[in-house]
Amino acid sequence: MFNALVVNKNEEGKTSARVEQITVDQLPEGDVTVAVDFSTVNYKDGLCIGSGGGLVRNYPHVPGIDFTGTVEASDNPNYNAGDKVVLTGWRVGEAHWGGYSQKARVKGDWLVPLPAGIETRQAMAVGTAGFTAMLAIMALEDHGLKPENGPVLVTGAAGGVGSVATAILSNLGYEVAGVTGRPEQADYLKSLGAKQIVAREELNETTKRPLEAETWAGCIDAVGGDMLARVLGQMKYGASVSAVGLAGGAGLPATVIPFLLRGVNLLGIDSVMQPYENRLRAWERLAKDLPMDKLEAMVTSATLSDLPALGNDILNGQVKGRIVVDVNA
Repeated sequence: MFNALVVNKNEEGKTSARVEQITVDQLPEGDVTVAVDFSTVNYKDGLCIGSGGGLVRNYPHVPGIDFTGTVEASDNPNYNAGDKVVLTGWRVGEAHWGGYSQKARVKGDWLVPLPAGIETRQAMAVGTAGFTAMLAIMALEDHGLKPENGPVLVTGAAGGVGSVATAILSNLGYEVAGVTGRPEQADYLKSLGAKQIVAREELNETTKRPLEAETWAGCIDAVGGDMLARVLGQMKYGASVSAVGLAGGAGLPATVIPFLLRGVNLLGIDSVMQPYENRLRAWERLAKDLPMDKLEAMVTSATLSDLPALGNDILNGQVKGRIVVDVNA
């Protein structure tokens, strides 16, 4: 028997989450069983801990969209008992039981070997949010972003993706402008390397002007909605925006003018179904380009029993940085 956070749904359609003891036989099918060390709390996790947000179809369910740990048993030729591994994406924690458990069973093809120089706890301080941030930065670089091009805007900067993106960009020599609706987070963002703090109110209203002053050489946007529409009109000629989230809504009340007159690029960043080679590249870059001291400053520790409350907090925008869940505590 081992512990897991199990979400159940009653006949009235109401969900509830609590820590329960389960057995290996209850785990879903897969060719690798992992003794989990750590998981994290992401926006999707908040949805899956609560109502399911349309992501969870079958109950009982174990959320947790990412985890790290040690291979305990394997029928996959790429992994042996004792290997350290990390998992993000592949709808684990949504359609497949996830990392809020002391053991997980998954397809070996979904795993990535833990990069040298990163401990399992650090890997979950990175987690899906940090992995997504690295993919977003790589996409901007692949489209020509360089530090000398000018400032890079990070929306939702105090959140998980934004925090890691800010730290990496600053470490790479970029001038980072962090957008936040929480003024009390200014010192936190500056400690990660942000040179400029932009109040959310400056960007979250639409404007009738399709183009404004060319301000940003790049942008990592975790908000979407009105803010993304506004930012598109402020990008420099040929600049790119990496879209990673929709905390401000899935709509995009924009025009095509920034694309046609300034050659702006809107780059969609998906972390869930990324090919294996891209995953390796991103994790290798994280090991090299993310300053671990700044990473540690983002981390809040939690246990399985803390998760129901934390799931609600992240949906309400009340979580700063990264939460690392010690599933064995």
